[in-house]
Amino acid sequence: MKFRPALALALGGAALALLAFEPALAQAPAPAVPAAPPVPTAPTVDKGDTAWMIVSTVLVILMTIPGLALFYGGLVRTKNMLSLLTQVFAVFSLVAILWVFYGYSLAFTAGPEGIGAFIGGFSKAFLAGVTTDSTADTFTKGVAIPELVFVAFQLTFAAITPALIVGAFAERMKFSAVLLFTGLWVTFVYFPIAHMVWFSEGYLFGLGALDFAGGTVVHINSGVAGLVGAILIGKRIGYGRDLLAPHSLTLTFVGACLLWVGWFGFNAGSNLEATGGAALALLNTIVAPAAAGLAWMTAEAVGKGKSSLLGIASGAVAGLVAITPAAGLAGPMGSIVLGLVAGVVCYVAVTGVKNALGYDDALDVFGIHGVGGIVGAIGTGIVAAPTLGGYGPGGAEYSIGGQLVTQTIAVVVTLVWTGIGSAILFKLTDLIVGLRVTAEAEREGLDLADHGERAYNY
Repeated sequence: MKFRPALALALGGAALALLAFEPALAQAPAPAVPAAPPVPTAPTVDKGDTAWMIVSTVLVILMTIPGLALFYGGLVRTKNMLSLLTQVFAVFSLVAILWVFYGYSLAFTAGPEGIGAFIGGFSKAFLAGVTTDSTADTFTKGVAIPELVFVAFQLTFAAITPALIVGAFAERMKFSAVLLFTGLWVTFVYFPIAHMVWFSEGYLFGLGALDFAGGTVVHINSGVAGLVGAILIGKRIGYGRDLLAPHSLTLTFVGACLLWVGWFGFNAGSNLEATGGAALALLNTIVAPAAAGLAWMTAEAVGKGKSSLLGIASGAVAGLVAITPAAGLAGPMGSIVLGLVAGVVCYVAVTGVKNALGYDDALDVFGIHGVGGIVGAIGTGIVAAPTLGGYGPGGAEYSIGGQLVTQTIAVVVTLVWTGIGSAILFKLTDLIVGLRVTAEAEREGLDLADHGERAYNY
Protein backbone atom coordinates (compact mmCIF):
# COMPACT_ATOMS: atom_id res chain seq x y z
CA MET A 1 0.00 0.00 0.00
CA LYS A 2 1.27 3.39 -0.95
CA PHE A 3 0.39 5.03 2.36
CA ARG A 4 2.63 2.73 4.42
CA PRO A 5 5.92 4.56 3.70
CA ALA A 6 4.26 7.86 4.57
CA LEU A 7 2.80 6.40 7.76
CA ALA A 8 6.16 4.99 8.74
CA LEU A 9 7.80 8.31 8.09
CA ALA A 10 5.20 10.14 10.21
CA LEU A 11 5.52 7.67 13.09
CA GLY A 12 9.28 7.95 12.98
CA GLY A 13 9.14 11.74 13.09
CA ALA A 14 6.77 11.63 16.06
CA ALA A 15 9.09 9.28 17.90
CA LEU A 16 12.08 11.53 17.31
CA ALA A 17 10.08 14.55 18.52
CA LEU A 18 9.04 12.65 21.66
CA LEU A 19 12.64 11.69 22.37
CA ALA A 20 13.70 15.31 21.97
CA PHE A 21 10.85 16.57 24.19
CA GLU A 22 11.33 14.10 27.06
CA PRO A 23 14.64 15.53 28.33
CA ALA A 24 13.06 18.96 28.31
CA LEU A 25 10.24 17.67 30.53
CA ALA A 26 12.81 16.37 32.97
CA GLN A 27 14.53 19.74 33.33
CA ALA A 28 13.68 22.12 36.23
CA PRO A 29 11.87 25.29 35.18
CA ALA A 30 14.22 28.14 34.42
CA PRO A 31 14.36 30.75 37.18
CA ALA A 32 12.50 33.97 36.52
CA VAL A 33 14.72 36.89 35.68
CA PRO A 34 14.11 39.61 38.31
CA ALA A 35 12.88 42.90 36.99
CA ALA A 36 15.36 45.73 37.15
CA PRO A 37 14.58 48.15 39.98
CA PRO A 38 13.02 51.41 38.81
CA VAL A 39 15.53 54.17 38.32
CA PRO A 40 14.73 56.96 40.78
CA THR A 41 13.85 60.16 39.06
CA ALA A 42 14.33 63.62 40.44
CA PRO A 43 11.09 65.36 41.44
CA THR A 44 9.78 67.59 38.71
CA VAL A 45 9.89 71.22 39.74
CA ASP A 46 6.55 72.93 39.15
CA LYS A 47 7.08 76.43 37.79
CA GLY A 48 3.74 77.66 39.10
CA ASP A 49 4.47 76.52 42.66
CA THR A 50 7.95 77.99 42.43
CA ALA A 51 6.63 81.35 41.24
CA TRP A 52 4.03 81.39 44.03
CA MET A 53 6.67 80.70 46.68
CA ILE A 54 8.94 83.46 45.34
CA VAL A 55 6.02 85.91 45.53
CA SER A 56 5.17 84.72 49.05
CA THR A 57 8.76 85.23 50.16
CA VAL A 58 8.73 88.80 48.88
CA LEU A 59 5.40 89.43 50.64
CA VAL A 60 6.83 88.35 54.00
CA ILE A 61 9.77 90.71 53.49
CA LEU A 62 7.22 93.47 52.76
CA MET A 63 5.43 92.77 56.04
CA THR A 64 8.71 93.11 57.95
CA ILE A 65 10.46 95.97 56.18
CA PRO A 66 8.68 98.32 55.84
CA GLY A 67 5.42 96.95 57.35
CA LEU A 68 6.45 96.04 60.90
CA ALA A 69 9.00 98.87 61.02
CA LEU A 70 6.38 101.51 60.24
CA PHE A 71 3.78 99.90 62.50
CA TYR A 72 6.20 100.02 65.43
CA GLY A 73 7.77 103.35 64.48
CA GLY A 74 4.46 105.18 64.53
CA LEU A 75 3.68 103.85 68.00
CA VAL A 76 6.73 105.35 69.75
CA ARG A 77 7.54 108.97 70.51
CA THR A 78 9.09 111.17 67.83
CA LYS A 79 12.55 111.00 69.41
CA ASN A 80 12.61 107.20 69.04
CA MET A 81 11.13 106.77 65.57
CA LEU A 82 14.40 106.09 63.75
CA SER A 83 15.62 103.72 66.46
CA LEU A 84 12.69 101.36 65.78
CA LEU A 85 13.17 101.56 62.02
CA THR A 86 16.88 100.84 62.41
CA GLN A 87 16.40 97.99 64.86
CA VAL A 88 13.89 96.18 62.65
CA PHE A 89 16.05 96.69 59.54
CA ALA A 90 19.26 95.58 61.29
CA VAL A 91 17.65 92.56 62.97
CA PHE A 92 16.25 91.37 59.65
CA SER A 93 19.66 91.76 58.00
CA LEU A 94 21.57 90.01 60.79
CA VAL A 95 19.26 87.00 60.92
CA ALA A 96 19.31 86.68 57.12
CA ILE A 97 23.08 86.13 57.28
CA LEU A 98 22.97 83.78 60.28
CA TRP A 99 20.22 81.75 58.57
CA VAL A 100 22.31 80.92 55.53
CA PHE A 101 25.45 80.41 57.65
CA TYR A 102 23.97 77.79 59.98
CA GLY A 103 20.34 78.51 60.88
CA TYR A 104 18.81 76.60 57.97
CA SER A 105 20.97 73.59 58.76
CA LEU A 106 20.08 73.62 62.47
CA ALA A 107 16.38 73.90 61.70
CA PHE A 108 16.01 71.54 58.72
CA THR A 109 18.54 68.72 58.96
CA ALA A 110 18.73 65.63 61.14
CA GLY A 111 20.42 66.34 64.45
CA PRO A 112 22.92 64.38 66.51
CA GLU A 113 21.75 61.15 68.09
CA GLY A 114 20.01 61.77 71.37
CA ILE A 115 19.15 65.43 70.75
CA GLY A 116 18.02 65.26 67.13
CA ALA A 117 14.41 65.77 68.17
CA PHE A 118 15.33 69.20 69.50
CA ILE A 119 17.98 70.57 67.15
CA GLY A 120 19.46 69.79 63.75
CA GLY A 121 23.07 69.41 62.67
CA PHE A 122 25.57 71.27 60.52
CA SER A 123 25.45 69.13 57.39
CA LYS A 124 24.07 72.08 55.41
CA ALA A 125 25.99 74.85 57.15
CA PHE A 126 26.85 77.63 54.71
CA LEU A 127 24.26 75.96 52.44
CA ALA A 128 26.52 73.01 51.66
CA GLY A 129 24.86 70.84 49.03
CA VAL A 130 22.13 73.36 48.29
CA THR A 131 22.28 74.10 44.57
CA THR A 132 20.04 75.40 41.82
CA ASP A 133 19.16 71.77 41.06
CA SER A 134 18.35 70.58 44.60
CA THR A 135 14.70 70.48 45.65
CA ALA A 136 13.03 70.84 49.01
CA ASP A 137 10.42 68.12 48.53
CA THR A 138 11.63 66.39 51.71
CA PHE A 139 10.34 69.29 53.79
CA THR A 140 7.42 70.38 51.67
CA LYS A 141 4.89 67.54 51.71
CA GLY A 142 6.42 66.15 48.52
CA VAL A 143 5.99 69.43 46.65
CA ALA A 144 8.99 69.94 44.40
CA ILE A 145 10.22 73.51 44.64
CA PRO A 146 13.86 74.59 44.41
CA GLU A 147 15.55 74.24 47.76
CA LEU A 148 16.94 77.76 47.43
CA VAL A 149 13.37 79.08 47.36
CA PHE A 150 12.53 77.12 50.50
CA VAL A 151 15.67 78.48 52.18
CA ALA A 152 14.66 82.04 51.31
CA PHE A 153 11.04 81.58 52.40
CA GLN A 154 12.01 80.16 55.78
CA LEU A 155 14.63 82.89 56.16
CA THR A 156 11.86 85.49 56.26
CA PHE A 157 10.15 83.67 59.14
CA ALA A 158 13.38 83.48 61.10
CA ALA A 159 14.02 87.20 60.50
CA ILE A 160 10.61 88.61 61.40
CA THR A 161 10.36 86.71 64.71
CA PRO A 162 13.13 88.56 66.61
CA ALA A 163 12.07 91.78 64.84
CA LEU A 164 8.71 91.41 66.59
CA ILE A 165 10.44 91.20 69.96
CA VAL A 166 11.99 94.67 69.79
CA GLY A 167 8.60 96.31 70.28
CA ALA A 168 8.42 95.05 73.86
CA PHE A 169 11.51 96.95 75.06
CA ALA A 170 11.23 99.89 72.65
CA GLU A 171 12.70 103.26 73.64
CA ARG A 172 15.15 101.94 76.24
CA MET A 173 17.44 99.10 75.06
CA LYS A 174 20.93 99.65 73.66
CA PHE A 175 21.30 99.08 69.94
CA SER A 176 24.38 96.91 70.49
CA ALA A 177 22.42 94.84 73.02
CA VAL A 178 19.55 94.38 70.53
CA LEU A 179 21.93 92.93 67.96
CA LEU A 180 23.84 90.70 70.38
CA PHE A 181 20.66 89.37 71.94
CA THR A 182 19.15 88.72 68.50
CA GLY A 183 22.13 86.64 67.39
CA LEU A 184 22.06 84.57 70.56
CA TRP A 185 18.29 84.22 70.64
CA VAL A 186 17.77 82.93 67.12
CA THR A 187 20.59 80.43 67.67
CA PHE A 188 19.44 78.97 70.97
CA VAL A 189 15.69 79.61 70.91
CA TYR A 190 14.26 80.12 67.42
CA PHE A 191 16.21 77.52 65.45
CA PRO A 192 15.46 74.72 67.97
CA ILE A 193 11.74 75.58 68.14
CA ALA A 194 11.49 75.68 64.33
CA HIS A 195 13.23 72.28 64.21
CA MET A 196 10.91 70.77 66.83
CA VAL A 197 7.73 71.99 65.15
CA TRP A 198 8.43 71.86 61.41
CA PHE A 199 11.14 69.26 60.80
CA SER A 200 9.96 65.69 60.22
CA GLU A 201 12.12 64.35 63.06
CA GLY A 202 11.31 67.19 65.45
CA TYR A 203 9.82 66.47 68.86
CA LEU A 204 6.56 68.40 68.49
CA PHE A 205 6.18 67.37 64.85
CA GLY A 206 6.36 63.77 65.99
CA LEU A 207 3.65 64.36 68.58
CA GLY A 208 1.35 65.59 65.82
CA ALA A 209 1.24 69.26 66.83
CA LEU A 210 -0.45 71.42 64.19
CA ASP A 211 1.19 74.75 63.33
CA PHE A 212 0.46 75.68 59.75
CA ALA A 213 2.42 78.93 59.58
CA GLY A 214 3.99 79.74 62.94
CA GLY A 215 1.65 80.18 65.89
CA THR A 216 4.20 78.59 68.23
CA VAL A 217 7.37 79.11 66.20
CA VAL A 218 6.85 82.82 65.51
CA HIS A 219 4.20 84.36 67.73
CA ILE A 220 4.29 82.61 71.10
CA ASN A 221 8.06 82.51 70.72
CA SER A 222 8.42 86.26 70.15
CA GLY A 223 5.65 87.23 72.57
CA VAL A 224 7.16 85.39 75.53
CA ALA A 225 10.67 86.65 74.76
CA GLY A 226 9.29 90.19 74.60
CA LEU A 227 7.58 89.83 77.97
CA VAL A 228 10.75 88.50 79.59
CA GLY A 229 12.75 91.36 78.13
CA ALA A 230 10.25 94.02 79.20
CA ILE A 231 10.36 92.74 82.77
CA LEU A 232 14.15 92.33 83.01
CA ILE A 233 14.99 95.67 81.36
CA GLY A 234 12.42 97.54 83.41
CA LYS A 235 9.91 100.26 82.72
CA ARG A 236 10.52 103.34 80.63
CA ILE A 237 11.25 106.54 82.51
CA GLY A 238 7.89 108.18 83.21
CA TYR A 239 5.84 105.03 82.54
CA GLY A 240 2.47 105.37 84.26
CA ARG A 241 3.12 109.06 84.95
CA ASP A 242 4.03 110.84 81.72
CA LEU A 243 2.22 110.80 78.38
CA LEU A 244 3.95 108.15 76.22
CA ALA A 245 1.48 108.32 73.36
CA PRO A 246 2.22 107.22 69.77
CA HIS A 247 3.63 110.07 67.67
CA SER A 248 2.01 109.03 64.34
CA LEU A 249 -0.98 106.74 64.13
CA THR A 250 -1.02 107.50 60.42
CA LEU A 251 2.28 105.64 60.00
CA THR A 252 1.01 102.88 62.28
CA PHE A 253 -2.04 102.51 60.03
CA VAL A 254 0.17 102.25 56.93
CA GLY A 255 2.32 99.67 58.71
CA ALA A 256 -0.73 97.65 59.76
CA CYS A 257 -2.01 97.57 56.19
CA LEU A 258 1.38 96.41 54.90
CA LEU A 259 1.42 93.74 57.60
CA TRP A 260 -1.95 92.44 56.49
CA VAL A 261 -0.97 92.36 52.82
CA GLY A 262 2.35 90.69 53.58
CA TRP A 263 0.63 88.14 55.82
CA PHE A 264 -0.89 86.50 52.75
CA GLY A 265 2.60 85.36 51.85
CA PHE A 266 3.12 84.28 55.45
CA ASN A 267 -0.02 82.14 55.65
CA ALA A 268 -1.01 81.21 52.10
CA GLY A 269 2.65 80.73 51.21
CA SER A 270 2.96 78.15 53.98
CA ASN A 271 0.80 75.84 51.87
CA LEU A 272 3.98 75.54 49.75
CA GLU A 273 2.08 75.10 46.49
CA ALA A 274 -0.49 77.07 44.51
CA THR A 275 -3.56 74.91 45.15
CA GLY A 276 -6.92 75.08 46.89
CA GLY A 277 -5.08 74.84 50.20
CA ALA A 278 -3.40 78.17 49.49
CA ALA A 279 -6.78 79.64 48.53
CA LEU A 280 -8.22 78.45 51.86
CA ALA A 281 -5.38 80.05 53.80
CA LEU A 282 -5.81 83.24 51.76
CA LEU A 283 -9.52 83.52 52.56
CA ASN A 284 -8.98 82.72 56.23
CA THR A 285 -6.33 85.44 56.38
CA ILE A 286 -9.00 87.91 55.26
CA VAL A 287 -11.94 86.93 57.44
CA ALA A 288 -10.18 86.14 60.73
CA PRO A 289 -8.45 89.52 61.16
CA ALA A 290 -11.57 91.30 59.92
CA ALA A 291 -13.58 89.59 62.68
CA ALA A 292 -10.88 90.27 65.28
CA GLY A 293 -10.66 93.95 64.38
CA LEU A 294 -14.42 94.36 64.73
CA ALA A 295 -14.40 92.42 68.01
CA TRP A 296 -11.61 94.58 69.50
CA MET A 297 -13.33 97.76 68.31
CA THR A 298 -16.62 96.66 69.87
CA ALA A 299 -15.00 95.70 73.17
CA GLU A 300 -13.22 99.07 73.20
CA ALA A 301 -16.48 100.91 72.58
CA VAL A 302 -18.11 99.06 75.48
CA GLY A 303 -15.16 99.56 77.81
CA LYS A 304 -14.09 103.10 76.92
CA GLY A 305 -17.08 104.57 75.15
CA LYS A 306 -15.23 105.09 71.85
CA SER A 307 -13.65 102.97 69.14
CA SER A 308 -10.19 103.94 67.94
CA LEU A 309 -8.08 103.43 64.83
CA LEU A 310 -5.35 101.90 66.97
CA GLY A 311 -7.93 99.53 68.43
CA ILE A 312 -9.22 98.12 65.16
CA ALA A 313 -5.68 97.92 63.76
CA SER A 314 -4.46 96.09 66.88
CA GLY A 315 -7.44 93.75 66.70
CA ALA A 316 -6.73 92.92 63.08
CA VAL A 317 -3.12 92.07 63.93
CA ALA A 318 -4.35 89.88 66.79
CA GLY A 319 -6.61 88.06 64.33
CA LEU A 320 -3.73 87.59 61.91
CA VAL A 321 -1.68 86.10 64.74
CA ALA A 322 -4.46 83.77 65.87
CA ILE A 323 -5.26 82.41 62.41
CA THR A 324 -1.60 81.77 61.55
CA PRO A 325 -1.38 78.24 63.01
CA ALA A 326 -4.81 77.32 61.59
CA ALA A 327 -4.74 79.15 58.26
CA GLY A 328 -4.73 76.06 56.05
CA LEU A 329 -6.57 73.82 58.51
CA ALA A 330 -9.69 75.74 59.53
CA GLY A 331 -12.79 76.42 57.49
CA PRO A 332 -13.78 80.06 56.93
CA MET A 333 -16.57 79.94 59.53
CA GLY A 334 -14.21 78.52 62.12
CA SER A 335 -11.67 81.21 61.23
CA ILE A 336 -14.24 83.93 61.91
CA VAL A 337 -14.99 82.47 65.33
CA LEU A 338 -11.28 82.21 66.10
CA GLY A 339 -10.83 85.85 65.08
CA LEU A 340 -13.69 87.03 67.29
CA VAL A 341 -12.27 85.20 70.29
CA ALA A 342 -8.74 86.50 69.66
CA GLY A 343 -9.94 90.09 69.31
CA VAL A 344 -11.68 90.09 72.70
CA VAL A 345 -9.05 88.06 74.58
CA CYS A 346 -6.14 90.16 73.30
CA TYR A 347 -8.02 93.38 74.11
CA VAL A 348 -8.42 92.21 77.70
CA ALA A 349 -4.75 91.18 77.86
CA VAL A 350 -3.55 94.57 76.62
CA THR A 351 -5.91 96.83 78.55
CA GLY A 352 -6.51 94.80 81.67
CA VAL A 353 -3.88 92.18 82.41
CA LYS A 354 -0.88 94.38 81.56
CA ASN A 355 -2.11 97.20 83.75
CA ALA A 356 -2.92 94.83 86.59
CA LEU A 357 0.53 93.24 86.54
CA GLY A 358 2.35 96.51 85.86
CA TYR A 359 4.93 95.43 83.28
CA ASP A 360 5.92 97.83 80.50
CA ASP A 361 5.52 95.92 77.24
CA ALA A 362 5.84 99.11 75.20
CA LEU A 363 4.12 97.98 71.99
CA ASP A 364 2.12 95.06 73.41
CA VAL A 365 4.15 92.27 71.87
CA PHE A 366 3.05 89.75 74.48
CA GLY A 367 -0.55 90.96 74.66
CA ILE A 368 -1.03 90.56 70.89
CA HIS A 369 1.54 88.04 69.65
CA GLY A 370 1.98 85.96 72.79
CA VAL A 371 -1.66 85.81 73.86
CA GLY A 372 -2.96 85.73 70.28
CA GLY A 373 -0.52 82.94 69.48
CA ILE A 374 -1.73 80.88 72.44
CA VAL A 375 -5.38 81.41 71.48
CA GLY A 376 -4.60 80.42 67.89
CA ALA A 377 -2.43 77.40 68.72
CA ILE A 378 -4.94 75.87 71.10
CA GLY A 379 -7.92 76.97 69.02
CA THR A 380 -6.44 75.20 66.01
CA GLY A 381 -7.17 71.91 67.72
CA ILE A 382 -10.88 72.80 67.58
CA VAL A 383 -11.36 74.63 64.29
CA ALA A 384 -9.31 72.09 62.33
CA ALA A 385 -11.82 69.33 63.14
CA PRO A 386 -13.47 68.02 59.94
CA THR A 387 -16.76 67.73 61.83
CA LEU A 388 -16.63 71.51 62.30
CA GLY A 389 -15.76 72.29 58.71
CA GLY A 390 -11.99 72.07 59.17
CA TYR A 391 -9.33 70.19 57.24
CA GLY A 392 -7.31 68.58 60.02
CA PRO A 393 -5.56 65.24 59.44
CA GLY A 394 -7.37 61.96 60.00
CA GLY A 395 -10.78 62.78 58.59
CA ALA A 396 -13.48 61.04 60.60
CA GLU A 397 -10.81 59.74 63.00
CA TYR A 398 -9.83 63.28 64.05
CA SER A 399 -10.17 63.70 67.82
CA ILE A 400 -10.73 67.22 69.11
CA GLY A 401 -9.88 66.21 72.67
CA GLY A 402 -6.71 64.41 71.69
CA GLN A 403 -5.57 67.24 69.43
CA LEU A 404 -6.24 69.81 72.15
CA VAL A 405 -3.92 67.89 74.46
CA THR A 406 -1.22 67.84 71.77
CA GLN A 407 -1.66 71.55 71.04
CA THR A 408 -1.43 72.37 74.74
CA ILE A 409 1.80 70.38 75.04
CA ALA A 410 3.24 72.35 72.10
CA VAL A 411 2.26 75.64 73.75
CA VAL A 412 3.76 74.65 77.11
CA VAL A 413 7.01 73.43 75.54
CA THR A 414 7.33 76.72 73.64
CA LEU A 415 6.54 78.79 76.74
CA VAL A 416 9.12 76.98 78.85
CA TRP A 417 11.86 76.80 76.22
CA THR A 418 11.44 80.44 75.22
CA GLY A 419 10.89 81.79 78.71
CA ILE A 420 13.94 80.16 80.29
CA GLY A 421 16.15 80.54 77.23
CA SER A 422 15.29 84.21 76.76
CA ALA A 423 15.90 85.04 80.43
CA ILE A 424 19.36 83.44 80.29
CA LEU A 425 20.25 85.24 77.05
CA PHE A 426 19.06 88.64 78.30
CA LYS A 427 21.22 88.18 81.39
CA LEU A 428 24.20 87.14 79.27
CA THR A 429 23.74 90.15 77.01
CA ASP A 430 23.57 92.41 80.06
CA LEU A 431 26.88 91.00 81.32
CA ILE A 432 28.62 91.55 77.98
CA VAL A 433 27.39 94.95 76.75
CA GLY A 434 24.63 96.01 79.17
CA LEU A 435 20.96 96.05 78.28
CA ARG A 436 19.73 99.54 78.96
CA VAL A 437 20.77 102.96 77.75
CA THR A 438 21.60 105.62 80.31
CA ALA A 439 18.84 107.76 81.77
CA GLU A 440 20.28 110.77 79.91
CA ALA A 441 20.20 108.92 76.56
CA GLU A 442 16.65 107.70 77.20
CA ARG A 443 15.45 111.24 77.90
CA GLU A 444 17.24 112.58 74.85
CA GLY A 445 15.82 109.82 72.67
CA LEU A 446 17.51 106.88 70.99
CA ASP A 447 17.46 108.48 67.55
CA LEU A 448 20.18 110.90 68.62
CA ALA A 449 21.78 108.83 71.38
CA ASP A 450 22.28 105.65 69.30
CA HIS A 451 22.25 106.89 65.71
CA GLY A 452 22.97 110.62 65.68
CA GLU A 453 19.91 111.35 63.53
CA ARG A 454 16.44 112.80 63.82
CA ALA A 455 13.36 111.34 62.17
CA TYR A 456 12.01 114.83 61.53
CA ASN A 457 13.99 118.05 61.05
CA TYR A 458 11.69 121.03 61.33
